[in-house]
Amino acid sequence: MQTCRLETEIGGRKLVLETGKVARQADGAVMVSYGDSMVLGTAVHADPRPGIDFFPLTVDCREKAYAAGKFPGGFFKREGRPTGKEILTMRMTDRPIRPLFPPGFMNEIQIQEFILAADPTLDSDISAIISGSAALALSSAPFEGPIGAVRVGLVDGKLVINPTYEQMEVSELDMILAGHKD
Repeated sequence: MQTCRLETEIGGRKLVLETGKVARQADGAVMVSYGDSMVLGTAVHADPRPGIDFFPLTVDCREKAYAAGKFPGGFFKREGRPTGKEILTMRMTDRPIRPLFPPGFMNEIQIQEFILAADPTLDSDISAIISGSAALALSSAPFEGPIGAVRVGLVDGKLVINPTYEQMEVSELDMILAGHKD
């Protein structure tokens, strides 16, 4: 499999997308690095099933405990169900992606986003959205993407792209923009 690496700068930090090194059995897999965050996004899709009258798109986002330098201990040794933050990230990935499939497409699609390293100063949800979309764009699904995403804050009267947690505490705005090139 061919490897590919793309780099750009967004909000004063380097955004790196890499593919071809990990998760090769997925239809599409992309590792996204932004700041000190690292997110693996994978996408797979199934053949059509008869009798389905809806579009089964599933997005799953998980921040592993070790991403923040923690290990489950004590009575609970396993990671539990998704947190509220993870559920919101799943929804933020699903909403802009769903309309970019052709009408009547009803094959099952699964997008998995694994936050492998969490930047202590920056939220990983934007990296997760980008990784899921990029992985889906690499797959053979008829997806009219990819999409891009940024978080916009308003700090001291100025717009800030992908603000830090510290900047978000004083920000008058917390807006996530996701969209297609068109």
